[in-house]
Amino acid sequence: MKIDISREIVFRTARSGGKGGQNVNKVETMVEGIFDPEKSSILSVDQKEIIQEKLKNKMTNTGLLIVKSQRERSQLANKGDVIEKINRLIEQTLKKKKMRIATAPSKGSKEKRIQGKKIKSQTKSGRRKVDYNDI
Repeated sequence: MKIDISREIVFRTARSGGKGGQNVNKVETMVEGIFDPEKSSILSVDQKEIIQEKLKNKMTNTGLLIVKSQRERSQLANKGDVIEKINRLIEQTLKKKKMRIATAPSKGSKEKRIQGKKIKSQTKSGRRKVDYNDI
């Protein structure tokens, strides 16, 4: 399910650290994206609840999802990175995981396991000191 919430992200810029030389000190290239799932018109009520529950560790106390990027040297590239990160995060959160169907080991695999254990046992018993009184 592909959801694009880039229209609902509020962007904030700041001076960023990292590479860029003197450019870092005078240009605001770090971008912070703020998304409020509760006020979203794109998401359904169920989707909002799922996001609140699964992403509670990544959200602020007020329920805002904040993602920042300062990887690139340009503000536009960092803005695109923030949009991609938030969209990917929301998409992965809303993705339904397939239920695992429990299966029993086959007869052949059980026999193979037991055969391997016997071989290992023989190998280890061959490493023991020989007691000549038992012979």
